[in-house]
Amino acid sequence: MQKSDDTRLKILTAALALFRAQGFEKSTMRDVAQRAGVATGAAYYYFDSKDALVLAFYEQAAEELGPLVRKAAESGKGLAAKLREVILAKISYFNENRDILRAMLRIGADPKHPLSPFSRHTKLIRDEDVQLFAELVKNSGISVPKDMAPFVPDSLWMYQMGIIYFWLTDESEGQARTKKLIDLSAKTVTGLLELASLPLTKTIRKPVVELMQVLLEKNA
Repeated sequence: MQKSDDTRLKILTAALALFRAQGFEKSTMRDVAQRAGVATGAAYYYFDSKDALVLAFYEQAAEELGPLVRKAAESGKGLAAKLREVILAKISYFNENRDILRAMLRIGADPKHPLSPFSRHTKLIRDEDVQLFAELVKNSGISVPKDMAPFVPDSLWMYQMGIIYFWLTDESEGQARTKKLIDLSAKTVTGLLELASLPLTKTIRKPVVELMQVLLEKNA
């Protein structure tokens, strides 16, 4: 069993190195097998396609990021700081494989594609991430209105995805614009949530909640 796990990891590691070196599109399963030092049939035994390799990368990242982002969240006081530290930790983790994620942008918006962050194949990863944002809100001390509370974690996940998309397309040196955006937007998002908890915003909040219901309605 250990040997099987080692071989699987060896193939995945080789695939990621290959995707970084020559791009996802140009790489083949034969290339992956050659780089990993295994037979092509062995590569297909563990991963039936390049998509399966990328999905395994997503799953590995989710497992490794769990403790990292929770530790990052603990270093921030208040929701704005927690959001900032969590997103920065994710960007730092994915930086080495930024080009691989950029190659996934064209399929990311298609929820039927298995590698889309909105697909049923990535649902468990997505659900765990949404739960993280629920924890951030709970531990931040912000009082979220009951009518809005069910939608806030998903909304924060969508906010994070927007930031990641911006980061992937950011050509500024060291992605400096992204870091500035994270800082400013985390404060803005937190300020809006704090504002929403005020009694005087109840009338304004109703259409916002209805909008969130439409945007975040789960597919049957």
